[in-house]
Amino acid sequence: MTGLVTGAGPAARASLARLPGVAIMLAVISAGFALAAPSFSSPANLGNVLIQSTLLLLLALPMTFVILTEGLDLSMGAVLTLASIALAITLMSTGSALLAILAGIAVGCGFGLVNGCLVSLLDIPPFIATLGTLGIAQGLALVVTDGQSIVGLPRSIEVIYAGTLAGIPAPIAIGALAYAGAHLLLYHTRFGTYVFALGGNREALRLAGVSDRLVLVAVYGFAGLAAGFAALLLTARISAAHPTAGIGLEFDAIAAVAVGGTSFERGNGWLFGTLLGVVTVGTLRNGLNLMAVPSSAQVAAIGALVIVALFLDGLRSAR
Repeated sequence: MTGLVTGAGPAARASLARLPGVAIMLAVISAGFALAAPSFSSPANLGNVLIQSTLLLLLALPMTFVILTEGLDLSMGAVLTLASIALAITLMSTGSALLAILAGIAVGCGFGLVNGCLVSLLDIPPFIATLGTLGIAQGLALVVTDGQSIVGLPRSIEVIYAGTLAGIPAPIAIGALAYAGAHLLLYHTRFGTYVFALGGNREALRLAGVSDRLVLVAVYGFAGLAAGFAALLLTARISAAHPTAGIGLEFDAIAAVAVGGTSFERGNGWLFGTLLGVVTVGTLRNGLNLMAVPSSAQVAAIGALVIVALFLDGLRSAR
């Protein structure tokens, strides 16, 4: 068990080695947009980058946990969308913000646990299992809404996105709390140690008497829980719920984790890298928007960013 407790050590020691790569990518992208679009460097726009990146951060943090176990969650964007719809419907029908939030979290957590059971208990590959639940969640979102947006939500929901906490924009404060909680969970609890062991040394986890299958279910459950909570921010951001609002965000989350230096094997990764990856993807999106680049080209640009990140990850592994 002693070996497991120090499981996060290699990732911590490798942090300095990874930092220059993602930091340089962020610096190069920022410098390029600063030259191409002068308004990019304004304090207001830089603040917008952080605010707009918060939703992605809420998805990328749990995605890091999933990828550390050598897994993948393709359903996160669709589950986020369905959770947002559940939240909006509950809010419109009951008028209770608390019940609405709980409804969104319940949908997200439920799908997360289903993903975990499919991957862990039924031994279905994560790609296939979460691709299936992606289709189910997306289909349900379209059926429930008949393909239409749910509008007319109370204006109070907007405060969650447009308000402030102690002078700090609410989304940034939420993102900071989410990062602190995820950091504590991954690096200062036994659960975090087990997450590293799932990807790096699963046999040692079994020998220590820990059920690797139950831990894996918990990891995917955590991812679903985070997606359910993120639905609150998504709904507040657009003051509505739309059946395709979150589709594709799982791609950005995976990209952010990859750019941040988390490997898809060996349980090798770090949360601060994910944070930098989120800011990098958010900066890329923001700069391309300022330059009026079509959304399809933006997806291609993020795809290229992922390829470069994985190439650099391969170079590090070859050393």
